[in-house]
Amino acid sequence: MSLLLVLVLTAAAAYAWHRYGHRPGPGASAAARARQLRTPLVRLATLLGITTQAERKARRYDAGAAGERRAAARLKALTREGWTILYDRALPRGRANIDALAIAPNGWTALLDPKRWDSRFPISIRAGRLYHGKVDVTDRFDGVLHERATVSRLLATDIVAIVAMDGPQLLGPHGRPATELVFRGVRIVPADRLPNVLRISGRFPGQRPAADVKAIANSTLPHYPRGR
Repeated sequence: MSLLLVLVLTAAAAYAWHRYGHRPGPGASAAARARQLRTPLVRLATLLGITTQAERKARRYDAGAAGERRAAARLKALTREGWTILYDRALPRGRANIDALAIAPNGWTALLDPKRWDSRFPISIRAGRLYHGKVDVTDRFDGVLHERATVSRLLATDIVAIVAMDGPQLLGPHGRPATELVFRGVRIVPADRLPNVLRISGRFPGQRPAADVKAIANSTLPHYPRGR
């Protein structure tokens, strides 16, 4: 059996194993998307030392999944304090999903979007645009803005969108280190501060009882992918 055939069979077997081994939970949809991108041909190219665009994109999804799992681990203490954390929920239309929804015991609710970006480059806001180092990443927040508007409408309550940034330092005005940034109404906080940020913010009463918010969320935001 030739080496190339062995590599092809190995790539195909790895694809089948990962493609159908999906398990729901934090980071599940991002990990599933990474598996979908790694087709047998993409895996074969990687085995041959060729990094394709699909592989680069899959690695970004892998990083996102890792960030979501790390955020979930940090939030375990909140569930023992009476919070409800719903992970990986599908929006009613299209293929979009939300990473997590945090519901305080008093009904205050936050949409959580954990991100794990390259720690070598800081996050800053300049002239109304968001930057990761020198790269303009403003458009990467379009998704969370859409998710916040959609979920707020479905739950019939105001919600706060919080991006938990794992890795990069946050820089405020004049390039000074910051503990939080607010961009287009979205709060950006260091990932390790997320539990305390939620505890402090969750002291404000919600517009609906927590049980109602949870019931509506479970009925309108199914697990992603649907049917899992």
